Amino acid sequence: MKITIDTEARILIEECGNGERRIPLYSKEGYELLSRQWLRVGWSLKYPYTFSWLGRPVIQLPEDMIRIQEVIFSIQPDVIIETGVAHGGSLVFYAGLCKTMGKGRVIGVEIELRPPNRKALEDHFLYPFISLVDGSSTDPGVVDRVRAMVAEHETILVILDSNHTKAHVLAELDAFHSLVTEGSYIVATDGIMRDLTDVPRGGLDWSRNNPSAAAAEFQEAHPEFEIKQPPWPFNESDLTENVTHWPGAWLRRIS
Repeated sequence: MKITIDTEARILIEECGNGERRIPLYSKEGYELLSRQWLRVGWSLKYPYTFSWLGRPVIQLPEDMIRIQEVIFSIQPDVIIETGVAHGGSLVFYAGLCKTMGKGRVIGVEIELRPPNRKALEDHFLYPFISLVDGSSTDPGVVDRVRAMVAEHETILVILDSNHTKAHVLAELDAFHSLVTEGSYIVATDGIMRDLTDVPRGGLDWSRNNPSAAAAEFQEAHPEFEIKQPPWPFNESDLTENVTHWPGAWLRRIS
């Protein structure tokens, strides 16, 4: 595909195998086309690796953080479970939201939490809102430990952000979906991998081996969930789609 930006004529020209498409530059379609390419270039240049949250590296796209904040405030979860801790920035972000709302706590599951990251989390002023569980997120014993840490009446949100292979994400979905309460979500992050097979730092098999593919396959077998982007609580624009690393990620429990 070839994209030409003509700022004088205010058009985008998209050329691909089936012909040419001309799009007004300052349009919803123009914004979405440019955003898709911006996401691809940003992934290649490790753009999300440039941010921190309250002192901890947080390897997330800022828009995804704002959007999940909207969801967390909307559903007011008692417990947020995240698989994949890394530096702990996301845990700190969620813990801060819990403190601000006056409700909720965070459980982080990590197969190999590095000692400096563990110490930084344990020393953090938001650590009282965080519990760490060591082990693989697909290990039945680890899942049972997490299950024992939540009560039956609590509202649960689950975020899957560890190993992003389709097989692993499917195993995580199978392991944790029963904890998700009606109206809440289990989120299979980083499905953008499906669009990155041809970029630096991409994978040749990512078109099929990605979290979005896992979420779609899971949903086919679990009609109690739907894949649906959460509604935006505020929107005075013509835009409707997230600029996101998490396409096809939001599995909402509807029954």
